[in-house]
Amino acid sequence: MTLDNTFLDSELFKWVIMPLLIFIARMCDVTLGTLRNVFISKGLRHVVPVLGFFEVLIWLISIRQIMQHLDNVMCYVSFAGGFSMGTYVGLKIEGRLALGVQVIRIITNQDSQQLILALQKENIGITVIDGQGAKGPVKIIFTLANRKDIVIIRELINMHNPTAFYSIEDVRAASQGVFRKGETDGKTMDYVRRIFNYSAQK
Repeated sequence: MTLDNTFLDSELFKWVIMPLLIFIARMCDVTLGTLRNVFISKGLRHVVPVLGFFEVLIWLISIRQIMQHLDNVMCYVSFAGGFSMGTYVGLKIEGRLALGVQVIRIITNQDSQQLILALQKENIGITVIDGQGAKGPVKIIFTLANRKDIVIIRELINMHNPTAFYSIEDVRAASQGVFRKGETDGKTMDYVRRIFNYSAQK
């Protein structure tokens, strides 16, 4: 029996290394699957086939090892654990990428001029409408922004009009609009770079 076969048949490999490899493989394929679903929902279909290829390839490798070690309960635990961790990691990466565009509706019955000026200073496009609320006249401010800029907008709201009501919704697609200077959205490499240059949201 060779040294390699001795190692592969060892208890260390069976109960520690093999489950760990399955865990890592499963985590990677579920992470890719989570990102693939997110990209589909955001309309970034050019990235999806590449992610799908590697997702299935890694899954086949991990499931093959499971089938070869059906008597090892640790393989089942690591497979399930990898699925859970992959979902978590995929969502964390998606949060760092901050994909897509969102619409914010701000409704306030207070003086909103300072908030409007602050948003305009940040080159954030807004539309202001006079409305009537339950307790009197209100200002309704609509703005469309890249998701990564939402933190800045929320900070401006809390700073200049903390009692304002606002709601945030995802937008699948948008045309034209005024966005913050120097910010681009839609290039795949921008998304990759944001993983490493992201400042965690408060």
